[in-house]
Order: sequence, then C-alpha cells, then structure tokens
Amino acid sequence: MDTTMILIDSDAELARARALVDRLWNSSDPTDSARLEAQARLIAAYEERKWPRRPPSIAELICHLMDQHGLTRADMVPILGTPSRVSEVLRGKKGLSMSMVQRLRARFRVPADLLLPLPRKAPARRAAKRAAA
Repeated sequence: MDTTMILIDSDAELARARALVDRLWNSSDPTDSARLEAQARLIAAYEERKWPRRPPSIAELICHLMDQHGLTRADMVPILGTPSRVSEVLRGKKGLSMSMVQRLRARFRVPADLLLPLPRKAPARRAAKRAAA
C-alpha cells in the first residue's frame, strides 16, 4: 500500500481519510498499523475541531436520568419540589438548590459535580483609562 497520509481540511478529505482507514483496517503489515493509528488521530482531531463536544446542561442530564429510570415529571416532584419547579428546572429556567442536588445524588447515584453548574469565567478586566492631563 502507498504511504500517503491525508491531512483533513474539508468533508471531502474526511471521506477520503475514512476510506483509507477502512483499507488499512485488515492489513497485517506493521507499517500499515502505524499509518492506521496516525490517520485515525487526524480524523479524530478534525472531527473534534469541526464538531466540538459540549457538556450536557443540567436539565438535559436530568431528562436523560429520568428516561433511563422510566420516570415522569410527577415522579420528580418529591425530589425537585412542586410541579411548577420541576417544569422550570427541566426547561433550564431555574437552577438546582443544594438540597435538590443532594436528593438527585441519592436517587440516581451520580456525582454532585455533574449536577452543579460549571463555574463561569470572570470577564476580562479592562485596562484603566488614564486621564489625560
């Protein structure tokens, strides 16, 4: 097989790179195995750059947990409070209190850091303008 590696800057090159990986997959040649690994890393880097992952919102996480456990909104009232509070949390309009986090942790056995919002980055400070004398 030739020794070409495909640098990926477009979806067309991504398709070519995936085809190359498919061809290299069943090769027993050690150099092809090294090329396969290198090309797979190039594909992963391109995909991460083009389609970056984002962590799920707390509302999305709770909806996923509810789905996995077969729960309804009504089942969440003892954990989150009133039906209106459940609705607000699941729409992302309200955050979780610490008592809600504790009850969710106990019910679903998930780490608290998944249920706490990500820390916000502090806004960049502007340089103080000097008064012209």
